Amino acid sequence: MSKLRLRIFDGARQLFAAPAEFLVRIVDGNQKQQLWQDYPQNDLTFDLPFFDNFGDNYSVLVSCSGHKQAGFVPVKLSNSYLTTLDIMLISNDPSFNFANALWPAAKAAYPFIASDVDDAAGEQRYGNLLENSPKILACLLNLGEAMSQIALSQGGPLDYIKQLLWSPPYAPAQDRFFGWCDVALIDQVKIAAAAGKFAVEVDPGLLHPGATSSWKQIQFGEANVQLTFHEGEKKTINGVNCVMVEPDIDYYRDSAAHILLEVLPNALTHTLTDPAEVYVLRWIAGQTAGIPEFRPLYTIV
Repeated sequence: MSKLRLRIFDGARQLFAAPAEFLVRIVDGNQKQQLWQDYPQNDLTFDLPFFDNFGDNYSVLVSCSGHKQAGFVPVKLSNSYLTTLDIMLISNDPSFNFANALWPAAKAAYPFIASDVDDAAGEQRYGNLLENSPKILACLLNLGEAMSQIALSQGGPLDYIKQLLWSPPYAPAQDRFFGWCDVALIDQVKIAAAAGKFAVEVDPGLLHPGATSSWKQIQFGEANVQLTFHEGEKKTINGVNCVMVEPDIDYYRDSAAHILLEVLPNALTHTLTDPAEVYVLRWIAGQTAGIPEFRPLYTIV
């Protein structure tokens, strides 16, 4: 037998508060349903069949009334150790708590958001975003936190981003932002790609108009950072040669899945990638990969 420990968290990154009732569905790699049952506990341990082959690649799905279902696949189980899976459930109508994302904390974590203006102007501009555009701010904070966890051969992506662009058509959006970055970031991403950490995006201009090059992080099955460059747009900032960079996070790592399950549905429904969904996917992916917890400056309630 193999053992699976399932822990269920809320959008505040805390164990889901009782009382609650969770519907847990577990399917093995042979596509046989092993379990479909309700539980009141937020921390559960299951004994499941061990196959010593692809059958050990389990799928786990958790549901709770009033909340979006969430799950993970594949969950690789073994008969020699306990596997722990952390799942996050958020409300069907989530809202954002930015109590820890006020101006002093935001500018300290991400100096590039106001490096082009004085502190008062930067605070006013950021405050307008906080008050009027919560999804856009959530996206910005998701990207900042996710990029802070990417190690390049020299520093990380945030070390190279010099300014955030605030004016249309490059103003921050709920699925991406545009900024000026040191041109050296392109070589750093190429080095990371050669090391198997990123994959090149073919024909980046198709989904990112004006883009000349793009690479997507491939560390996780879902919610990877994509760095897209517009090398035709140039600027010198404090003596540093810069180009335009467009970071975003896709739901899916696979390009075909991204187009079929994200780009096309968004186009048909005239919607954008949801930062709340990105938050959940990226948190679960990070927990499963065993890296430091994904902790942007906000939570979901």
